[in-house]
Amino acid sequence: MLLQAALNGRRTRVEHGAVPISPAELQADAIACEDAGAHAFHVHPRDTTGTERLDPEWVDLAANAVHDVSRWPVSVTTGAWIEGEQRRRVALLTRWTGPDSASVNLSEEDALDTMRALMGAGIRVEAGVWTAEDAELLARSGLTDRIERVLVELVDVPPSDVDAVTTEIHGILDHADVRAPRLQHGEDANTWIALEDAVRRGLDTRIGLEDVLVLPDGSPASGNAALVAAARALGAGG
Repeated sequence: MLLQAALNGRRTRVEHGAVPISPAELQADAIACEDAGAHAFHVHPRDTTGTERLDPEWVDLAANAVHDVSRWPVSVTTGAWIEGEQRRRVALLTRWTGPDSASVNLSEEDALDTMRALMGAGIRVEAGVWTAEDAELLARSGLTDRIERVLVELVDVPPSDVDAVTTEIHGILDHADVRAPRLQHGEDANTWIALEDAVRRGLDTRIGLEDVLVLPDGSPASGNAALVAAARALGAGG
């Protein structure tokens, strides 16, 4: 099972002082997380002001910074909130050379177009599925045999609903014979529940400050490496 470290996401230093922003900070965190047991990375590239960017200058800088200190794959975001104009977003991502893969949220408008553009540029796709509707869209897309993995992402799901939502999503993917590997993770209050469920299902998973700021016991995490170590202790990445 793969354990991916999601190093920063949309988090700010106001939320947690250890959120890595600069290439040097991403490098240091990647080294620490690899030592703790992570074998892949997901980053949200930032410019010098800390603003998320999709421009090749910043995306390649962030991805290559991690590549310089680790042999493991690096994925980046394609979030529509960063660049909402689809033609410009596609124009930017087709010029990337640093990332191994990129995540695409199926819930966003033009998601399938974004996926095709990434594939055309030789960048592997992590298809982000948040809901049953997302899973059905992916199943109908005709792209399931070309994606790197499915991200089963428990976003805005109450902890008590994690099992029901994941079971429904996995059922749709199974029925459609989607054979790409699946990486399941949660966010905030449901993060550790979703991770333990992923371990029980034998799935890949991820952890990091993008998803959660606390350890399984509810105490504040000192940073990404501590989160990775806690996930490993629960059987993730084993």
